[in-house]
Amino acid sequence: MSVKVRLFFAVLMLLALTFGYLHLFVGGGAYNFERLHIFLFNLCSGGTILLYFTEDLQRFTGKLVLFLALAIGFAVLSFYQIYGPAIVTAWGLSIIVEMVRIKRFSFIPLQLFKKDEPVYLRFHQASLLCLSVGLIVSSLVILNNEFLHLIYLPKLKLDTFFLGFSFPVSLITMSIIFSSIENKPGTQVKIMKEIGFWAINLGVIFFFCLIIFEIIIPQIIVTAILFFAVLMIFYIYYRYSRRMQQKNFLISGLGFLFFSAVTGVLYVWFEFILDYHPGQLKELLRLHAFASLYGWNLCGLAVICRYRDFPIQLHSTTIIILHWVTVIIAATLANYYPVLATISVLGYAAILYLLFFSKGEAFGQKKFL
Repeated sequence: MSVKVRLFFAVLMLLALTFGYLHLFVGGGAYNFERLHIFLFNLCSGGTILLYFTEDLQRFTGKLVLFLALAIGFAVLSFYQIYGPAIVTAWGLSIIVEMVRIKRFSFIPLQLFKKDEPVYLRFHQASLLCLSVGLIVSSLVILNNEFLHLIYLPKLKLDTFFLGFSFPVSLITMSIIFSSIENKPGTQVKIMKEIGFWAINLGVIFFFCLIIFEIIIPQIIVTAILFFAVLMIFYIYYRYSRRMQQKNFLISGLGFLFFSAVTGVLYVWFEFILDYHPGQLKELLRLHAFASLYGWNLCGLAVICRYRDFPIQLHSTTIIILHWVTVIIAATLANYYPVLATISVLGYAAILYLLFFSKGEAFGQKKFL
């Protein structure tokens, strides 16, 4: 990926975080800054980088430019609640994703069910499918809520479907992780990889449906399954993956994912089992979202953007510590102490600079684990 393209994505990601704090300083009124915050990172940045990685052409094609322009348009239209054009834009985005997916894989995703298909390729195709389906479902939710009014469910709203744009980024990161896990003799690792694939994909789909229909107890079960699936993936990646510089970043990313899994379990437990009011859990949910978005997802996107550049001139331990302090401490406490919002943005800018623009051979690198 060229320096100019990396600079563009770094600015876009930084802008996304900035919008996440804008409500602290500017009254949004009827507008939801969180939509820009989430869509700019996951859909605009993450979705475009996913398509770039899938095409594997080492250049920005017209198709990618169109997707990025439409994605930004969808984010802006959703923010300003201009829903008619937003629906059409979502359909156009989904068509582009499917064009890229079909060219790389096939029209009917039968590879997802073939055991001889490498798990990392199945994660890759699942990521593209999730993105296109998420766009279509989001457009149908807007159509229902704003125009048709056929179904009413409290959780059936556009803001609930943020996950539909976060999950594709998570899946492509899983694809990167599983691509470096060695195929050892025997069936143990192969079975664990298979379990990991289905537990993550089916677990999130079921969990999403349970949220929409507000089915309480099964949410606890599904979150527990996802928790142990993440723990298993962490183990097999640490134990069986090849030694390379990216491993430090991705282990840190899995740490963020594990952290978000723990906070997710706690959120469901407190809200439903202990009968907490959702407003009391707002900060826990924010901590969960930031760990997932700017921790786990950023690690994956950064590795993809620098995929052909490693090893790069980077002090891994330093940036990992800076990353955790910025996301878990400064970013989370910024709602209580707005001055920390500025510190978080500056720290995040430093992280993006180091990840996206470090050059040359790695030097002075210490092992993280």
